[in-house]
This record gives sequence, C-alpha cells and structure tokens, in this order.
Amino acid sequence: MSRSRTLLALAIAFLACVSWVVPADLGAQGKPPSSDIRILPIRGNIFLLAGAGANIVASVGKDGVLLVDTGSALMADKVLETARALSRMVTASPTPLKSCVGVSQGCQWWNSSELLPTTAGPRAPRPIIGIINTSDDPDHIGGNAVISAAGRAYGVRNIDNTVPGAYVIAHENMTLRLSKAGQTSLVASETYFGNEKKLNFVNGEGVVITHPESAHTNGDSMVYFRGSDVVVAGDLLDMTKYPVIDLERGGSIQGTVDALNWILDVTVVEHMMEGGTLVVPGHGRMTDAADVAYYRDMVTIMRDRVREMTSRGMTLQQIKAARLTRDYDGRFGKNPSWTPDMFVEAIYKSLTPKT
Repeated sequence: MSRSRTLLALAIAFLACVSWVVPADLGAQGKPPSSDIRILPIRGNIFLLAGAGANIVASVGKDGVLLVDTGSALMADKVLETARALSRMVTASPTPLKSCVGVSQGCQWWNSSELLPTTAGPRAPRPIIGIINTSDDPDHIGGNAVISAAGRAYGVRNIDNTVPGAYVIAHENMTLRLSKAGQTSLVASETYFGNEKKLNFVNGEGVVITHPESAHTNGDSMVYFRGSDVVVAGDLLDMTKYPVIDLERGGSIQGTVDALNWILDVTVVEHMMEGGTLVVPGHGRMTDAADVAYYRDMVTIMRDRVREMTSRGMTLQQIKAARLTRDYDGRFGKNPSWTPDMFVEAIYKSLTPKT
C-alpha cells in the first residue's frame, strides 16, 4: 500500500510540474506581446527581430549593425534597445553563433526580456552603421529617424566635424515619394536607381540590393546576404496574407510574379526542397524556396484566373462573386487588412488597361 501511495505522490508531482512547464513553453513559442521584440538567429551573423511591425533583419559583426527595415515609429526605441543588446551579445560571444533554422536544428524564440539581463555586463556593442529599407510602408520605415540618429557612419564627417548617424539606403522612387509627402525625417540619406546596388562587404559578406520595377510598389528593394545565403524579401512575400499590390504607388500583379520568380532564381534548395537559402518575408514566419514556390504558384494562379474571366468580358463584381481565391483563403484570406476581395480587385485593375 505504501508503494502505491508513493507512486501516486510521484504522479501528482509530475502533473504539477507539467502544469507549470508546458504553458511556459507554449508562451515562448506563441505570438509575442506587442511591447516585446523577439530575436531569432537565422544563420551566421544574421538575425530576425520580430514584433516591431514588419520583420526586421539585422547583420551583426565586427563592422557594426546593419538593419533591413526599422519597424513602426511606436516601436523605434524598443528596436534600438534590442539591436544594441544583440550587438553586445554577439560582440561578447567567444564562439560563432549557430543557425536555429533548418531540418536538423532548432531553438526556442529568444525575447528581449531574457536577452537584456544576460548582456548587461559585456563591453560596449558595435554601433548601428546602416539601414536598408525594403519599402516606404510605415511599419517598415517608422523607426528610421530615431535609429539612424542613434547610429554612427564611418569614414565621413559633417562640416562641423561631427560624425553623422547611420546611413539609410532606399530606391529613389521611394525617396521621391516620401519627399513629396513632406516626410523628410524618414527619407534615405543614400538612394540608388536601376535594378541593383552592391554594398561593400559588411560583416564579412557581400550585400546586394535588388529592385523589382513594379511589384508591391515601384520602390521595393530585396536584400541578399550572399555569405549567409539569406534573402530579405520585404512585403513582396507575406506569410500572413495575400501579397499587397499597391496600385497607387506603382505596384502590379505581373511585377509581383516576376519578383517572386527572381527569388526562386537566387535560392538554392536543400534535401527534399527544405532548408537551403532562407527567405525572410515582410510579415510572418521564416521561409525557404519551397514556401516561396508555393506562394509564387498561388499568385500566378490568381493572376491567370482573373485574366481569363476578364477576357470573357466579366465585370469586377462578377469576378469577386466567383470567389476565385476560395481554395487559398484558409491560409491567406484571414487578414482583415487585406481581404481576398481587395486582392482580386488589385489584380483586376492591374490587368485592365487604364482609359
């Protein structure tokens, strides 16, 4: 009888432990609070910062911190704090950090509340040296002014001998649009035109910026970290909804398909199409070539469906009523900010010649 009681006591103790441990683990894997930023090591010295609006990617190393996008304005101070803490952690790390993404590897999300206390003691972090913007959406550029001012550029000085803040790079179409709107505090300090810009080596690897002529907008940029084999796609790829085609800012459905095909041209797959080149979307989870191919196929199918119905002379309302997206709505049609009807209308207007 005492043995039975002992086993019962052990079972109760085990269940009590599970009741505390499991919810904590699920909380760590769930959606972060709006006031928190989570850090995911992607590969090498490339990290994903999630929770600031759009996904932010950071390259951290001996040269400093290079950010791709800066999140929303309301989260700028938090992004700055997290980027500095991340830089301090990487600077203090005695060994190279390993990827947490892949078939045989994995790790739990880190969040800033766990990261900051462990990095309070090491030497000063490397500064933020640059920012690359993938679009002029507010949740991608909102932190530009605060984070750039807190950074430091190398090799140049202002007329008064002060060191300027971190540089901001964007396509000229984006910069012109912000200037016309009077948003000068968010305007890039360095613009590029054409379809490509190569940066100098940053943190030991080549960084290439590519511009699709007309996709999400006409001012998009995609960033390719060649050594780490990571592509930052911005809002050309969004795992939370259908791709936003902003016609007012020069976006188009065909340009979106072309941009996704470019990503597939660059990526190299691993075993069974999993792993390999990693692609960071503007929103949502990390992806690889298989995810991009699925997304590209979906966008292409939607384009062809709308095009075929348009060729029959059907009106926009008739096309919407046909519910062309219904077989994909379960995955991409639940975001109220960009509904299936809005996506279909954007495709229709993009394919219909302006009169």
